[in-house]
Amino acid sequence: MVAGLTVAAVVIPKALAYATIAGLPVQVGLYTAFIPMLIYALLGTSRVLSVSTTTTIAILVATALEGLVSANATANLATASATLTLLVGVILIVARLLRLGFVANFISEPVLIGFKAGVGIVIVVDQVPKLLGIHFHKGSFLHNLLAIGHGIPQASWTTVAVGAVMIGLLVAMERLLPRAPAPLIAVAAGIAGVSLFGLSAYGVATVGHVPTGLPALTLPDLQMMTALWPPALGIALMSFTETIAAGRAFAQSGEPTPQPNQELFATGVANLAGALFGAMAAGGGTTQTAVNRLSGARSQLSGLVTSLAALGTMLLLAPLIGLMPEAALAAVVIVYSVGLIQPAEFWEVLKVRRTEFIWALVALVGVVLVGTLEGIVVAIIVSLVALAYQVSDPPVYVLGRKPGTNVFRPQSTEHPEDETFPGMLMLKPEGRIFFANAQRIGEKMWPPIISTKPKVVVLDFADVFDFEFTALKMLTKSEKKLREEEGVMVWLVGLNPDVLAMVRRSPLGETLGHDRMFFNMEQAVARYSASRTGG
Repeated sequence: MVAGLTVAAVVIPKALAYATIAGLPVQVGLYTAFIPMLIYALLGTSRVLSVSTTTTIAILVATALEGLVSANATANLATASATLTLLVGVILIVARLLRLGFVANFISEPVLIGFKAGVGIVIVVDQVPKLLGIHFHKGSFLHNLLAIGHGIPQASWTTVAVGAVMIGLLVAMERLLPRAPAPLIAVAAGIAGVSLFGLSAYGVATVGHVPTGLPALTLPDLQMMTALWPPALGIALMSFTETIAAGRAFAQSGEPTPQPNQELFATGVANLAGALFGAMAAGGGTTQTAVNRLSGARSQLSGLVTSLAALGTMLLLAPLIGLMPEAALAAVVIVYSVGLIQPAEFWEVLKVRRTEFIWALVALVGVVLVGTLEGIVVAIIVSLVALAYQVSDPPVYVLGRKPGTNVFRPQSTEHPEDETFPGMLMLKPEGRIFFANAQRIGEKMWPPIISTKPKVVVLDFADVFDFEFTALKMLTKSEKKLREEEGVMVWLVGLNPDVLAMVRRSPLGETLGHDRMFFNMEQAVARYSASRTGG
């Protein structure tokens, strides 16, 4: 309950701001923090994911609605927003029916590490102007960074003092009183400061007027759907990507992992219901989820409390929330967003594997320079390209037998004592063998064959889980060439049932027969040794 109230202190004013970014009335932000949050808490699989809306979704909504209706046509604007949100919900539910949640499996742990760090950096830079009391037209990350530097001489020092006090209070409470609802206390202190000391008169900006009242039923316009479905598709993708990334990023050990297909359904229904009650497009928010987790959330109850707090704000607390200093809100967001940047996690990845460290950096740089969705897409593409490269160049090992055992392992300078058998070459490819890597595997096999001039080449397929038709044809041609031109026999070892059945149905299976296919390498060695001794 404390976590839910704490998140409400962050979500509610941010939701108001996101509504204005989208060009919608500020109360739409409250509706979005109420209905979608409530629905997701009932249907979602993440215990701590906080669902309302995000900066990126707000910007995409603004782009979708821009030019569609007149800025003064509030009724038409509400209808257009409801139509857009409804379409987002429908697309997410259709994606669930098509079981497209597997797309989330392409987001690896290093990519999540980079994603979180990039989001943390972007959020901090986005909130710094509020701490300084400066205003400028927002643009790219680098543009915002330069604008902050140029705006420092015009900073409101009263605002800076409020922000510094809030940050100091938050940090001190986190260290000395870790169980206390620090953000809630900081926000309450900020509101009290504005009320008691009239800080607004000294240039301290506040959230401003917030209308009261329940949302009215809003019906979509079927005629608008034709124009709105393309941007709705992009917003749905953004909603799902941010939702699953945030849900996975903040899942702790021992908790259920968010289920992508159920997440599609939960966010889809949340958007559908929200559309009917004036909410804008919704999805999981990284910042508010971080606050939720760090404030002690352990179940979806925190989301229900946040939703009810939004309802209470609509009915009773809107004037009070309007007194919240923007600097206090920025302080809360910054303090909790800095925790998303974990250099130790990058170092841990680097120690294990340099390639995946690069993935993490690409995700970070992508989020910072081109945006949240674009950064994730870039990181996924880099991950897939790197994976494709690895798959296209799998290892092929020359095996030896550990003395006195039936263990066959790759030959190396560390084990010069491993046994080999004159006239017999043991080779072991690994992974899936298919059209993209079959040629490369063949190229790797030929050098040891040429150098050792064996009578028998034994291919250990124990670690080959799939053998595609193109690769089978290439092996058939190679076997024929070795047998007819070089007098070399090819034996196969350790085929799994699917690969074995495929080989048996092919001409290669007829050529090899039962005599040249074995269950394991030990059987092949025994057969070869027996043939040499005449046994």
